[in-house]
Amino acid sequence: MRYAQITGWGKYAPPLLMTNDDMAKIVDTSDEWIFSRSGIRQRHYSHVSTGEMAWLSAERALATAGVDADDIDLIILGSTTPEEICPNTASYIKNKLGAKNAAAFDLNSACTSWFYALNTATDMIKAGSINKALVIGSERISLAMDWKKRESCFLFGDGAGSVVIEAAEEESGLITAKMSCVPDSRECLRLPTWGMSPAHLTGDMYISLDFDGAEIFKSAVKGMSDAINDVLEKQGITAADIDLFIPHQANMRIIQSLAKRLDFPMEKVVVAIDKYANTSAASIPLALCDALEDGRVKPGMTILTATFGAGLSCGAGIIKWGDRVEPVAISDKSIPEFDGTVFDLMKDSFTHYGVDASHLLTKGKG
Repeated sequence: MRYAQITGWGKYAPPLLMTNDDMAKIVDTSDEWIFSRSGIRQRHYSHVSTGEMAWLSAERALATAGVDADDIDLIILGSTTPEEICPNTASYIKNKLGAKNAAAFDLNSACTSWFYALNTATDMIKAGSINKALVIGSERISLAMDWKKRESCFLFGDGAGSVVIEAAEEESGLITAKMSCVPDSRECLRLPTWGMSPAHLTGDMYISLDFDGAEIFKSAVKGMSDAINDVLEKQGITAADIDLFIPHQANMRIIQSLAKRLDFPMEKVVVAIDKYANTSAASIPLALCDALEDGRVKPGMTILTATFGAGLSCGAGIIKWGDRVEPVAISDKSIPEFDGTVFDLMKDSFTHYGVDASHLLTKGKG
């Protein structure tokens, strides 16, 4: 039987940080208020596109795997924030990598996009239609933040994470998965104008996140719990057999509630939300890369992952890690840093939403 082993991993976290204290300079909030409700201390904001972030994380994953771009058969970008819809952003990544033999497509199921993409590529390898794939989650969701909405503008950050998966004979990679979508819960988390609509032609477009926190909490915990129970049953194991749990990093309270439902100790849970906030499709691969860098992933480990996103899409999977936890090589590729502060970077966004941050700017003052 064929499996799809994870052989490479790479991430990109933009260097510019918006801390909670920074946020309090433009929004009526505080570090204590944000952290107590979400577990977030800071978030990274990007000065480059979703595709550019994805490219660098992919270069790093290829180096880690010791795989040439020419050998990749498929690139899937999981994202809600492509710079363009047509052509797809995955084709930009393919060309920049020089992956001349790869097919490329985008997949959007909101925060679950990377996991859905991993499941899709894994099944294609198992079926024998491809041998090597790059699965990427990349988001520049800072551009969608409504700075007048105190309850939600602090939640999201930017970043990218990638894995290389390859055909293998030994049981490894994503070995069991469940994708689902909670019925009648589509309206609780949405960006109503984030797509094609007449507003794009009239100039009336105003991007603002619709966010029903209580409904999201309830539906997300139930949806992920049901998906987890499904994959545990399929695999014939219990939560006690899981070595490490890497959940979607949306809210610390959701992570803790899910762990409590599973009777799963928090010391076995990978938590990265304090550093990155919710990076949507990039959330799980960023956390996975951190876990590898920190030495928390060991050869042969059984890893559980679970996720949810707008829709409300849900999913869970069991990953059997292979033998290697060290990179074959380290990429020397990089992205030039932004010349300015995070307030300079976000100046146009603040202005668009009617927030005066002129006193915080270091560039373009007058």
